[in-house]
Amino acid sequence: MDFNFTDDQEALRDAVRKWVDRSYTFERRNAIVKAGGFDRAVYGELAELGLAGLYVAEEHGGMGMGPVEAMVVMEELGRGIVMEPLKHTLVASGTIGAYAPEDVKAQWLPKIASGEALVVLAHQERAARYNLHKCETQASQAGDAWTVTGSKSIVPAGDHADAFIVPAVANGKLALFVVERQAQGVATRGYGTQDGSRAAEVTLNKAPAQLLTLDGITALEHAVDVGIAATCAEGVGALDKTMGLTADYMNTRKQFGVALSTFQALRHRMADMKMQLELARSMSYYASLKLNATPSERRRALSRAKYQLGVSMRFIGQNSVQLHGGIGVTDEYAGSHYFKALTQLEMAFGDTLHHLGEVSERMQDTAGVFA
Repeated sequence: MDFNFTDDQEALRDAVRKWVDRSYTFERRNAIVKAGGFDRAVYGELAELGLAGLYVAEEHGGMGMGPVEAMVVMEELGRGIVMEPLKHTLVASGTIGAYAPEDVKAQWLPKIASGEALVVLAHQERAARYNLHKCETQASQAGDAWTVTGSKSIVPAGDHADAFIVPAVANGKLALFVVERQAQGVATRGYGTQDGSRAAEVTLNKAPAQLLTLDGITALEHAVDVGIAATCAEGVGALDKTMGLTADYMNTRKQFGVALSTFQALRHRMADMKMQLELARSMSYYASLKLNATPSERRRALSRAKYQLGVSMRFIGQNSVQLHGGIGVTDEYAGSHYFKALTQLEMAFGDTLHHLGEVSERMQDTAGVFA
């Protein structure tokens, strides 16, 4: 199999990397964190690069690209631990593009592609524990109009988003709806998260809603898998940068008059971290390449990938802090922010233990050493 990227994909990577290096400096990121964890101007810059329209068809003003291009972009944003929720834009645009009726596509996709509208998935509930089938939010229909009542937790940039994709139970079956943040009956409570980004609790009280699809569980599982693939790629970028910061520190920090990188035991530790990075990278490729597979195959693949990314993020993050010593957890040093970002990514769209359980449940008769 050819794992080389095309010239267009490399050009896309180069454009995003240059933007991160030039425009999303550590100082600018710190200022955004202090201001609340979300900057609409930064999101607008990402949209100007065309990134908000990666999954939007050209007929709706997007770039019409696929999972590999999204992976390339998210890796580079991960290297800069960019907080603005582009991966949730990919989730929303991919879900609307694949499952929504034509009038909903025409209404939302052009605005998403241009950056005019930020639409995010609001699916987590307090009692669900990552189980997509558990949903207490209810939808009611009166004629052609729908309303939604319930609560959603940890909605990315929830108090800044223009609309939410909301799973709710309609006539005993899960469905997906689009709910505008400014609609009557919608209330948000924003807060900062561990990595400095922003999330919100969203409360819906008979909020007017637009039906996206009645086949909610199929669409929601696909949406979450898109999010997992993007999270894996973002994690690889953050891991790569963490490794670079750690190597630079070991080459410059001296102990007993020599650089830390000369100590064999520490070099072995770095070799183990590098192995975990490459395992994560290969599984991120696997996740993105499986996004268009059949649902059962796709779900198995994405859980496998997220489990390995969780293991790698925990291993590399913790070892990086240990190799740095005290400076590794100080707020002034970039490495501590990568550690916090990796810790949060490990829990996004299902933590490591959850996906280990998913992998176990989806094992087939042919699984095992002697298969």
